Amino acid sequence: MDDWLALLGQADVPVLQHTAEELERFRKGRNQLNASNIAHIVTDDPLMTVKLLRYMQQHKSRHQLQELLDVKQMLLMMGLDTFFRDVAAYPIVEDCLQDHPEALAELMKTVRRAQRSAWYAADWAQRMHDVHMEEVKVSALLTHVTEMLMWCFNPVPMLEIRRLQKMDPSLRSRDAQEQVLGFAGVEFQRRLTQEWQLPELLQDLLDPELQESPRVRNVMLAVRLARHSANGWHDAALPHDYNDIADLLHVEPNRVLPMVRTGSANWLH
Repeated sequence: MDDWLALLGQADVPVLQHTAEELERFRKGRNQLNASNIAHIVTDDPLMTVKLLRYMQQHKSRHQLQELLDVKQMLLMMGLDTFFRDVAAYPIVEDCLQDHPEALAELMKTVRRAQRSAWYAADWAQRMHDVHMEEVKVSALLTHVTEMLMWCFNPVPMLEIRRLQKMDPSLRSRDAQEQVLGFAGVEFQRRLTQEWQLPELLQDLLDPELQESPRVRNVMLAVRLARHSANGWHDAALPHDYNDIADLLHVEPNRVLPMVRTGSANWLH
């Protein structure tokens, strides 16, 4: 784990090709270039988001007392010229994994779940009048950031983990990870979150004593719903998710399914 933390600490995080293309389109059409448009593109890509967060932590002013968690505010503070110069949208994920199409497919599944998780968490945070909605959204987006990074930089062992779990559906992810990598993904996430100084809420997600916090529950339920709904809206685990979401939002359980399905349709568009 120490070796991988050191390697990733020196690595240039790749971004999705779509992200690079959209950022370049806005950069060239400067009449549409503003922090809101760029923030929307950044926060649709968990890898670009963590790349920006890491840059901001590494270049934090000694006089900055409060953590910046709103991507739009980060862009306004640093300036768009600095963003395009210093947080460049390369290397490209698809280029890095061109020899590993299966790994790219698995990475994209994880990215799509992260995008959905972020959308759900942000929607529920608004419904609960959470004044730190952006931290909730970013934390949901980055809940599996170490898995995404390992797909990018360590695809063959990651595929072996998937193979083992397909052969034995009862095999826990933690056991498969320890067997192949020598460490558990959850511990890797904890260490990287701390060392990269990612949002505190990401660390709270791994603290058993904070599992009943509304903000922690929001993110965890958003991640659960995104994972289960990816299997289709008839997944057997979804009714339990709906009951827990209803409890979180203080609504009747029968209101949850139409709400999340409408939200998913809006998110997909």
